[in-house]
Amino acid sequence: MSQGQQRKTTVVAMVAVAAVLMTAAVTGWLVLGRDGGKDGVDGAKKDEANVSPSGPPSPSSSSSSSSGAEGAPQPVIAGWKTVVNPKTGIVFDVPGEWDRKETSWVSYVAENSDDAEEEKILVGFSAPGALKEKWCRSDEDKDGTAEDTALAEAGSRTENSSKSVADAARKNAELWVYGAYAQPDRTKISNGPVESYTTASGVTGSLATSESSGVEQPGKCDTDGKATAFAFENSKGDYVSWTFRGAKGVADEVPDATVRKILSTVRLTDGTTGA
Repeated sequence: MSQGQQRKTTVVAMVAVAAVLMTAAVTGWLVLGRDGGKDGVDGAKKDEANVSPSGPPSPSSSSSSSSGAEGAPQPVIAGWKTVVNPKTGIVFDVPGEWDRKETSWVSYVAENSDDAEEEKILVGFSAPGALKEKWCRSDEDKDGTAEDTALAEAGSRTENSSKSVADAARKNAELWVYGAYAQPDRTKISNGPVESYTTASGVTGSLATSESSGVEQPGKCDTDGKATAFAFENSKGDYVSWTFRGAKGVADEVPDATVRKILSTVRLTDGTTGA
């Protein structure tokens, strides 16, 4: 992602038919691709065109991720919304002010490099919920296209390359903080211990947290950040994960208590409790 020291998440529209175009909600990249890659995000393929933020509005997931359809999972917390990722089998709830993206959408962060021919994806997740998608808008690379940064996101993904659920949780939390907030300075990141955690529905796995402190903030939208990652086995015995990432030390920061409340709702679409 050739954006100098700008630390942003990128939203990628993963579509099955190339004729279907979607507007990226964060950095303005128009992306076409296929589901794939070792962890469900590496299959993304970026088109050469930039999309102006004045284009069509970002699609919400009111159809694919909605809990309103008959037989669809319902929220376990009154007044909240249910986010569903059919590819991972993970369901979770978010507060009512959050938005839900289409299940075909992927958020990811890439290595900041002006030299690389292709961007190196660090970590990502799909079918996310997002809070204040246009929380901050800036044009850090001075290319005439303003890009939006969301205050916070939460999503899930497969973990085919991870050695264990503990490994998946640790890497997800740290890579999100590094990629979205701290890069290129890993010394600004602090990691909490990997712990065992069980959600309200009985899903048991490994939980890890990371945060940054004192990172340089050359851009308008640059802040410190934090991430919470929970990894476990789904009903098929595959490693999967749920991750929250958000800005830290800002007036609108999502409280840790709210992050934990969202985390507590993580469950599987088939009603199983995982490993």
